Amino acid sequence: MQTSRRSFLKTSAVALAGAALLPDSLLASQKRLQRVGVQLYSVRDAMKVDPKGTLKKLADAGYHHVEHANYVDRKFYGFTPKEFKKILTDLELKMPSGHTVMTAQHWDDAKNDFTDAWKYTVEDAATVGQRYVISPWLDESLRHDTDKLKRFMEQFNKSGELCQKSGMKFGYHNHNFEISTKVGDITLYDFIIQNTDPKLVAQQMDVGNMFSTGGVALDFINKYPGRFESLHVKDEIKVAPRADGDDTESTILGQGVLPVKEIVKAASKKGGTVLFIIEQEAYQGKDPVDCVKIDLQTMKKWGY
Repeated sequence: MQTSRRSFLKTSAVALAGAALLPDSLLASQKRLQRVGVQLYSVRDAMKVDPKGTLKKLADAGYHHVEHANYVDRKFYGFTPKEFKKILTDLELKMPSGHTVMTAQHWDDAKNDFTDAWKYTVEDAATVGQRYVISPWLDESLRHDTDKLKRFMEQFNKSGELCQKSGMKFGYHNHNFEISTKVGDITLYDFIIQNTDPKLVAQQMDVGNMFSTGGVALDFINKYPGRFESLHVKDEIKVAPRADGDDTESTILGQGVLPVKEIVKAASKKGGTVLFIIEQEAYQGKDPVDCVKIDLQTMKKWGY
């Protein structure tokens, strides 16, 4: 069985605990420059074996933007930021965003500042050309403690200030627990959105992740217009319940049960979305690279 995204991030969180301003075209509400990319976790096994060759296949398939899910010991997929930037540049690829888990331990209360580990994360993200530094996890110890949550949201905003100094923006990426977990009378996802400064913290909504616990992407877009600068574009199918209780898995865009085309349209017109990141984590026996090729073709048919 392939490692689930949630299990991968839990492991990564433990391991990770140890320029110019954004262009107007990226942030302007009117006539925004919208980009379509792929989350490299979609082709994680291939990236482990042959990262350069896999990136070339993605470039040959028509991708121009990628989003990383592997930053360990100040390296992206085993390469220094400068090395990885050159690989991308040689393939005419850009990496406007990436996933690196930020924990409460990345803030040093004694110094009233971020740890060097998080400062390096932001520095290296800027070097490789990112516009967004996105944390895709919230530790379980924080989810049910309102005081801790509030302090952590303050840390989110401070991370936004730190990223802003390098011409970037901090962001958060949801899974499913943000919908099933309640903070008072609202969902944890509502709490995160309501307690972060939109000028400092972007939301990257994963429309597939929230589906398994009843989250409706269109509802959030309508409730919080302009808050979702990045979108993980994903379709889902129903499967037999797994050990973690999840009974859904991703599939090729347009072949599942989600109204993905409608969601993408709403995100474009109302959600403030400038980055559409394709992610497919399950493949129903097909080759992952072939799947994301079809996903991109689907997005192009939809006009993106």
